[in-house]
Amino acid sequence: MYQGIIFDLDGTLWDSTLQILPAWNIVLQRYNIEHRLSHQDIKGCMGKTAVQIAQRILPDEPLERSLQIVKACCQEELIYLQKSGGTLYPHLEKTLRTLAGQHDLFIVSNCQEGYIETFLNVHKFNHYFKDFQWEGSHGQSKGENIRDLMTRNQLTAAVYVGDTQGDLDAADLAAIPFIHAAYGFGQVNRSVPAIHAFTELPSLCL
Repeated sequence: MYQGIIFDLDGTLWDSTLQILPAWNIVLQRYNIEHRLSHQDIKGCMGKTAVQIAQRILPDEPLERSLQIVKACCQEELIYLQKSGGTLYPHLEKTLRTLAGQHDLFIVSNCQEGYIETFLNVHKFNHYFKDFQWEGSHGQSKGENIRDLMTRNQLTAAVYVGDTQGDLDAADLAAIPFIHAAYGFGQVNRSVPAIHAFTELPSLCL
């Protein structure tokens, strides 16, 4: 049995794309960018770093300016998410309660400061998670952040649960097993244990 379960956030625990779409388009308008993002555009950004997002949604802008705009989008989205949160995957809290009775739970996500905190505070999930780490907190890759979190919490047997290839690569870098949240935003390039609903996770973590 795993001592700890480390989660990605977007596409694994919740889907916030519909909630943050208007926030991002407001920022683009503020910066006089004519292009408007679609729901699919936002989905394609989930799980990516700020640089990757900037290059994806603003390919014709200088990187310094596009990163400034993405940072503004990330700040604006928190205002929207703090009102109502994102869309939780079905039976999330019930399953978290089951998992927390047998494992220590953590979150490592490529996101800005305040994003994980918003997820925890709005949905009142703080008591389920022992620790978390976000992309900007140490300026490292997701895999390195997973390793740091494991060291900080003295985790010797952990698994990472995420939905994208980047999540699998991060688990590989951290040298821990990976479970694919196949209901999320991405696919992976090799066969790994997978869940097609969050409720399936406890049976894979025993």
